[in-house]
Amino acid sequence: MARPRVLITGGAGFIGSHLADALVTQADLVLVDHLRAGKRENAASAVAAGARLVQRDLLRGELKPLFRRVDTVYHLAANPDVRMGREGPKPYLEQNVLATYRVLEACRVNHVTRIVFASTSTVYGEARVVPTPEDYGPLEPISLYGATKLACESLLDAYAHTFGMQAVIFRMANICGGRSGHGVVPDLVRKLLKDPKHLEIIGSDPGTSKSYTYIDDLLSGFQAGLTAAQGPVSVYNLGSVDAISVRQIADAVCDELNLPDVEYRWTGGSGSGRGWVGDVRVMGLAIDRLKATGWSPRLTSDQAVRRAAKDAGERFSRKRRRAR
Repeated sequence: MARPRVLITGGAGFIGSHLADALVTQADLVLVDHLRAGKRENAASAVAAGARLVQRDLLRGELKPLFRRVDTVYHLAANPDVRMGREGPKPYLEQNVLATYRVLEACRVNHVTRIVFASTSTVYGEARVVPTPEDYGPLEPISLYGATKLACESLLDAYAHTFGMQAVIFRMANICGGRSGHGVVPDLVRKLLKDPKHLEIIGSDPGTSKSYTYIDDLLSGFQAGLTAAQGPVSVYNLGSVDAISVRQIADAVCDELNLPDVEYRWTGGSGSGRGWVGDVRVMGLAIDRLKATGWSPRLTSDQAVRRAAKDAGERFSRKRRRAR
C-alpha cells in the first residue's frame, strides 16, 4: 500500500515538530511553517528522515498546491497567546480564524478527507462544571484566543458537514515538554537561570489551577482519537487527570533545578489569582471520551511539569553554552 501523505501546519513548532518525529516513518510528510515562532532546528530530525519543510505564511500566497494528494491535515499553526498583546484582536482573527479558513479552502479544493485541529480548553471559558465534559454548554470563552479557536471549530464543523471531509477536534489542556518556548514552565526556568535566588511570578499567590499534559501523552492521545473517530466531526478533550496551581508549578520547577531557597515575588495579576485579563482561573477537563478508546495519560500534571522543567533547563543551558 502507498504511504499516506500528511501535511502539518506549524510543523516546525513545539507540538508540530514532535508530531512530525512520530509520523515520519509512517507517512510522507509536508511541514508548513512561517518559521517565526517555529524553528528549523525543531524539524531537523524529521527532515533528515525524509519530511519536507516548506516555509510559508498561511495568510500569504497560494496554499492549494501544497495540499495536493494530501490525505490528512494536522492544523496546528495558530497565535497561541491567551494574553492579548499590544497589537489587539487583529492577530487572533487573522492567524487563527482567517488562516483556518484558508487551510479549509485548500482542503476542500484538493478533496482532503480528514483534518485534525488543535483547539483549546479555553473555549469553555469559566466553566461551572469542572472537570468539564465535551458536551458542556454554553461555551463562553473569556479570551480572544478562546473565542477565535471556538470560531475555528465552527468553521471545521460546517466544512465537514458541507463538503464531506472528516474533522477531528482536540480541546487540549496546557501542553508542556521539550522544544516548548511558550508558557509558564519555560518562562519560570528562564527567569531562574538568570536569577537563582528570586523568581517573579505573574498573578497572585497561589495563582490559577490548571491541567498540564506532557507532549508524549498528547501524541498518543491524537492517535487514539483519530483511530476511534467516526462521522463528520469528533471532539475530544485531551488533558491529564488532575490540575496544579502556579505555586505548585513554581515549587516543582525549583525542585527540579535544585534551587531550594528561591524567594517568590508575585506581580498581583488581574485578580483572583489570574495572571492577566482573559486568564481562566480554574481549568480541568473530563477526559472520559478519549479514555473510552483505551488511551490514558501516563503522567500527572505535576509529573508533566517536572519533566518539562528538566527539558527546558537542559535546552536553555545548551544555548547558553553555545553562546559563550
